[in-house]
Amino acid sequence: MIDAFLDHLRAERRLADHTIESYARDLTALGRYAAGANRGLDALDRQSLEAFVRQQMASGLSPRSVARSIAAIRGFYRFLVLERQLERNPADDLTPPRAWPALPKFLSIEEIDRLIAQPDPSTPLGVRDRAMIELLYATGMRVSELIGVRPDDLHLREQYVTCIGKGSKERLIPIGEQAAHWVERYMRDARPALVNRKARGTPPRSQSRREGGRVFVNVRGGPLSRVGFWKILKAHGRAAGLPRGLSPHVVRHSFATHLLERGADLRAIQMMLGHADVSTTQIYTHVLEARLRAVYDRFHPRS
Repeated sequence: MIDAFLDHLRAERRLADHTIESYARDLTALGRYAAGANRGLDALDRQSLEAFVRQQMASGLSPRSVARSIAAIRGFYRFLVLERQLERNPADDLTPPRAWPALPKFLSIEEIDRLIAQPDPSTPLGVRDRAMIELLYATGMRVSELIGVRPDDLHLREQYVTCIGKGSKERLIPIGEQAAHWVERYMRDARPALVNRKARGTPPRSQSRREGGRVFVNVRGGPLSRVGFWKILKAHGRAAGLPRGLSPHVVRHSFATHLLERGADLRAIQMMLGHADVSTTQIYTHVLEARLRAVYDRFHPRS
């Protein structure tokens, strides 16, 4: 039943792979809970589902993670009703715990500059890393979007990139001269060296299959993975003396926060980030308000 639901999300709803993976983990946990109670998933009632949610909260899961789990459960049982495997949805009004939005972490401009300066531009890998970090900060893309960029998505002379985001929605994101320069240098000098490093003598078509048509490749010339990029970013973050919590999303938050601080329109930021609703983007106004409050409290003589 879980597999059928996940196939539905993949084929009909066209959800992102990592979202489906998260739902799969949530529903697998529910399946283990049901097995422990000697019941099938289709035999769980509202009381059992509430007990499962309480168990998750007691295990230390964050409110956001529990809320996502409840969304998966509600969708799963709604699917079973539509498929006529159940008569009623036991999770129909199952309510997640209130998840207060935490202010996103972000880097200062000085910290971003230190991060960008870490890769060694005298090596192909260093040029690749510099190009990736420059492009990440220039666009605010999600890590899955960054590693999914293909050569045809790059419009470096016009200084914009085409990005395929959540729900396979396409958007155009402008980039600055620095990012365009480093990506162009990577495509011209570093990428061919990485693709050909272990593929000398391999027919061009086979080489294309190895790197999957992606712009950013790993040390073996194959497509760079999300985990691979995380490791690269964290290594450069440690070298720059940045906080341990550095992640691609922190750079994305930094992109949005720095734009807002300099007067960018919230709607424009929403479009560049690929948010479906401007209310998601409004979290960055809270970041700005919190910073202004801190400055006021520190410097105003009668604060």
